[in-house]
Amino acid sequence: MSAEKPLVYLILGAGNSGRREVIADLIEGGLAETDQAVVFLAESEAADPADAKLPALARWRLTGDEIIEAPLPPGTTHVFFIADGHQNPPDQVEAFKVWLDAQGHELARILCVINCQLAEKHPPLLAWFEACVHFSDIVLLSRREGVENKWMTAFLAHFHDKFYPCLFEMVKAGRVKNPGLVLEPQARRMSHAFDAEQDWIFTDADGEEIDEQDETDDEDGVEAAPEVDPYLERDATGRRAHRIPDINKYLG
Repeated sequence: MSAEKPLVYLILGAGNSGRREVIADLIEGGLAETDQAVVFLAESEAADPADAKLPALARWRLTGDEIIEAPLPPGTTHVFFIADGHQNPPDQVEAFKVWLDAQGHELARILCVINCQLAEKHPPLLAWFEACVHFSDIVLLSRREGVENKWMTAFLAHFHDKFYPCLFEMVKAGRVKNPGLVLEPQARRMSHAFDAEQDWIFTDADGEEIDEQDETDDEDGVEAAPEVDPYLERDATGRRAHRIPDINKYLG
């Protein structure tokens, strides 16, 4: 990572998940006094008492042509980009990647804050949270008060059994045990959308996926196409091929 570029953290999660409290804790406990952090909050997110604890709080907005506007103040070393907790995560990840590439910034990590009370109360939202976890390097389990241990165990097992590489950490009263571990710029996400090198998919004449090594043996009818993240892929109508619930139906 270049010391000349700010480290950028994307924070996913539903509205009222405690993301701003967590970020305030990460900045306080994980950054040096000489670091200059800025927190970008979605323009559509309502104000919150936790905002007073956030340094250099600014707003980002999505233009009509799906372009993110979020100018950085000079001297910024760390950027915490909070996604809109009421909108589709893959749509925002896609727009965020365009902004990140255009600015030439470094992606440090993608964090996901899980509102465990919300997830336990509404089982259909598992698909929404799966989309967030798919892109995340670290998952922070928040709002755990009153949540049954049995549900928590099953929730974690769901991802562990599918060999998700991301880390899962607990949040207590808006704080994490080890801010440095959370902020460590190491990729652990399932998604390859932000990888520096593009992965390719090879198919034979019958449209069946084959190994890259196999395509060198018989090139007749072999086609190569860049890998598309399953959550960013679109069908023939332009809609997401992988549909997820509208979280606004479950948020109060």
